[in-house]
Amino acid sequence: MSEVTNTTDGPFSFILTGIPGFEASHTWISIPFCCLYTLSIMGNAAVLTVIRTQPSLHQPMYLLLSMLALTDLGLALATLPTVMQLLWFNARAISFKACFAQVFFIHTFSFMESSVLLAMSFDRYVAICRPLHYATILTREVVGRMGLAIIFRCVLAVLPSLFLLKRLPFCRSHLLSHSYCLHQDMIHLVCGDTRFNSWYGFALVLLIIVMDPLLIVFSYALILKSILGTSTWTERLRALNNCLSHILAVLVLYVPMVGVSMTHRFAKHASPLVHVIMANIYLLAPPVMNPIIYSVKTKQIRQGMFRLLFQRKMH
Repeated sequence: MSEVTNTTDGPFSFILTGIPGFEASHTWISIPFCCLYTLSIMGNAAVLTVIRTQPSLHQPMYLLLSMLALTDLGLALATLPTVMQLLWFNARAISFKACFAQVFFIHTFSFMESSVLLAMSFDRYVAICRPLHYATILTREVVGRMGLAIIFRCVLAVLPSLFLLKRLPFCRSHLLSHSYCLHQDMIHLVCGDTRFNSWYGFALVLLIIVMDPLLIVFSYALILKSILGTSTWTERLRALNNCLSHILAVLVLYVPMVGVSMTHRFAKHASPLVHVIMANIYLLAPPVMNPIIYSVKTKQIRQGMFRLLFQRKMH
């Protein structure tokens, strides 16, 4: 098979794929996608506005929630341009540099989502198991450092995989299987030896995708132990209710992630439509669902949302 080097000497682009078998209906399919993207952008922007404008919410729990909203906003905006461009205008070509930039943002924000949820589980552990020391352990400075550590962790995790991929030659077939660029999709188009890339990807999966949920489960095991040690059922239910929003956010991220992994592992010969639907659910579920979860289950955010809407109507 002839090869093409991924240099800037000549035009080099990848071809994106829409919804397999429904190409003629892309305009109609764009309507629910447009609604989901609008909901995710407006929802997360509203959460950020409420937290920013309410001084009483400038606390560790809500600062971490604002990090989650920023991450969800970034994840939605990372895929929006290519998805909507393809559905509206059938614009399938994406340049080599733009594709790599999209891979960077999608995977960085995806890893950040996992990292922020891990930080939030630590917040819940300290709030329930060490309530008297909460104010001294989780200060604004500590939360700020946690945010910087999350950014550095995720950026430094993604960049090496891109540099490793960039040095490899790509085959003449530049057809990707999604309406956005993913590392695992692009690696299948490489004509060279990808063993080192595969091992690096496996290490990333272990260090982030596997370790983060294990640490979250461990923190909740400690929380559960502490809750069961309380005297009354009222206190137990109150403590569990304080964790419910975070538990739902964890499920919204990791259930689709496991679904995508299982599909790739055990349903390789399934219809391409199945893989496309699972991948879109994985990338769209957290940005869409998290603002809904936190506005419904968190009284302060819900009140802030109503106040924001009421003030706008008054003006």
